Amino acid sequence: MKQPQLSFWQIWNLSFGFLGVQIGFALQNGNVSRILSDLGADLSSLSLFWLAAPIMGLLVQPIVGAASDRTWNRFGRRIPFMLGGAVVAAGAMVLLPNSSMVVAFIPPMLFGLVIFAIKDAAFNVTFQPFRSLVSDMVPAEQRNLGFSVQTLLINIGAVFGSILPFVLTNVIGLDNASQTGQVADSVIWSFYIGATVLLGSVLWTAFRTREYNPEQYCQYKGLDLEKLQQQREKTSFAEKMKSFWATMLSMPGIMKQLALVQFFSWFALFIMWTYFPAAVAQNNWGVAVHWFDPVYIQQMGGVPAEIAAAKGAAGDWVGILYAGYSLFAVFFAMVMAKLANVFGRKLVYSFALACGGVGYLSFVLFNDPTLTQVDLLITEVTIPQGALSLMIPMIGIGIAWAAILAMPYAILAGALPANKTGVYMGIFNFTIAAPQIVSGLLAGWILGSVFKNEALYIVMLAGAAMILGALSVWLVKEQETTEAQQ
Repeated sequence: MKQPQLSFWQIWNLSFGFLGVQIGFALQNGNVSRILSDLGADLSSLSLFWLAAPIMGLLVQPIVGAASDRTWNRFGRRIPFMLGGAVVAAGAMVLLPNSSMVVAFIPPMLFGLVIFAIKDAAFNVTFQPFRSLVSDMVPAEQRNLGFSVQTLLINIGAVFGSILPFVLTNVIGLDNASQTGQVADSVIWSFYIGATVLLGSVLWTAFRTREYNPEQYCQYKGLDLEKLQQQREKTSFAEKMKSFWATMLSMPGIMKQLALVQFFSWFALFIMWTYFPAAVAQNNWGVAVHWFDPVYIQQMGGVPAEIAAAKGAAGDWVGILYAGYSLFAVFFAMVMAKLANVFGRKLVYSFALACGGVGYLSFVLFNDPTLTQVDLLITEVTIPQGALSLMIPMIGIGIAWAAILAMPYAILAGALPANKTGVYMGIFNFTIAAPQIVSGLLAGWILGSVFKNEALYIVMLAGAAMILGALSVWLVKEQETTEAQQ
């Protein structure tokens, strides 16, 4: 039986939870380095702290993917995992910026790291079933549209989450400067708001989307219901692990080909999220490298008020720049499906990654310290001219981000057997987590030993990696499989 097409608003509703989850990710990407630095982490060790994110993804997503493939109850197949993860993630978002409150019991930086790990694990529990839900519910002929709507919502959420600290500082009037061992008020309240929207958007999807029951799903996907029921039967842990490894070893070849592209793409993204706040503070606000060294700060008796203000302003502007690349990603997502239909997914994917690489590499050009006043509709701010000009590279980075979120999944979805979509999507997350782990282990050492903690140069290294990703797209050989293929 042919799977029915969905209306635009049905696709919108089943993807709406991506909005809240991405608000959480945006707040994490823009502020966790800032929070950990405020709590006492030195610059070259930040990448090691950030390892918590890909490690949690590596551990959680394949397990959740396989579990959701085997789950079917009155609440649905994917939705129970999405709801549970959203509740935990929202709670962790409230706790993370308040890590300094537990200083009497545990070092605040350690507590912050633990909560960061829990929060990221919960994000992954929520996020992975969302991708499988889109694949479950959207028929093959609407797949480009489905993943493009998903990308659109992700980037709307990213814009909202990225600008929150700036808005709370420059419109509401909350303080964005932090004292040693404390987190700025604007960051704390941003996480409170983000947690609320995250939970609300996931609840919207849960109550507005009705998943197919097993009989319908098998009819639409051309599967044998009896085999599907056998798959759901309880098996021992050893049998489950054996089945998982067998599935992993038999993965479609296209997953391995896409893994190389993913490696270069996510290696670069991890560097940006970890070190971009420091790069902007150093290159555009003129904050000297030694003000990112906790030992030096302790010797000087703390950070001077003007340095704290500059770091706070740079941190807020990073949010605006992140919102910029997310907004440009939204615009590109609107036309990406049509471009892919006309020119092919590979050409669009490669072009997008090349734009991102050029964007990173061009950061070195924008360091004019001349102050300029900018009207941002919601407020006016005075910032260095070079910081304003950084919005130009964000265009390329936004184009790359839109493609990274959609193109590999659109290419991959057509090559996956329908009864193993969840577990394969989870396994595919290895190609996101592994390059970030490699980046986390190497980037801090490279920054400290090679670049002497000059964060601008590690951003340019990310640009080179993204260019390599664009070239490696051409090694991918697209393929389609029947829905019923086992």
